[in-house]
Amino acid sequence: MSDHRRQVRPRYARIVALAVSVTVSAVAALAGLGVLATGTALAGAAARPASYTRSAVPDATATPSLTPQSGTESSVGAQASTDSAKNTSHPDAKAETAIPADSGSGRRVVFSQSSQRVWLLGKGDDVRRTYLVSGSVTSNLQPGTYSVYSRSRWAVGVDDSGVMQYFVRFTRGPTGAAIGFHTIPTKDGVPQQTRAELGTPQSHGCIRQYLPDAVALWTFAPVGTKVVVVA
Repeated sequence: MSDHRRQVRPRYARIVALAVSVTVSAVAALAGLGVLATGTALAGAAARPASYTRSAVPDATATPSLTPQSGTESSVGAQASTDSAKNTSHPDAKAETAIPADSGSGRRVVFSQSSQRVWLLGKGDDVRRTYLVSGSVTSNLQPGTYSVYSRSRWAVGVDDSGVMQYFVRFTRGPTGAAIGFHTIPTKDGVPQQTRAELGTPQSHGCIRQYLPDAVALWTFAPVGTKVVVVA
């Protein structure tokens, strides 16, 4: 019995050694195929930056591209303030600043049909702003004293005459259509006249203004503001 036990023990030892050898070989083979990540491979992956984070997250230190947009309300408002301080927004504004005779007194807006010009006047008749406009090609507006009764930031003209901004209404014409001050209308995005044409009658009934001037009058003339029209 004792001899038989001594012969069996070496066989178990050989089996265990064989199993260990096979296991080591299998692990090495799998690592070589990339199925198992070795410590070196994991360390390398952790050390590499994730490239997708650079494209997905904006660079906080980068300077954004700023493209000025003409016609925006903020830029126009700034221009209006600058022009108002200078009492001019048109090249010829200083050439004609005398207030028309018989244009009333006090804080008011004055429109001269003969000179196609508007004045924004303070309480002491100080000229806050004066500029050329384009009134109506028809005789739809009588000289007299009026008052602003309605305002619209955006409006559409009658008979599909275009889209206008900063509409300040002060009376109505013979047909009942509102008459007021507003920007040069645009139709399909195209201005219905040029700025150079201001100073000549061009409109269907209202008083057209260059955009910064329209903003200035809008700011100056809330509902109730006196409007004086002279011949």
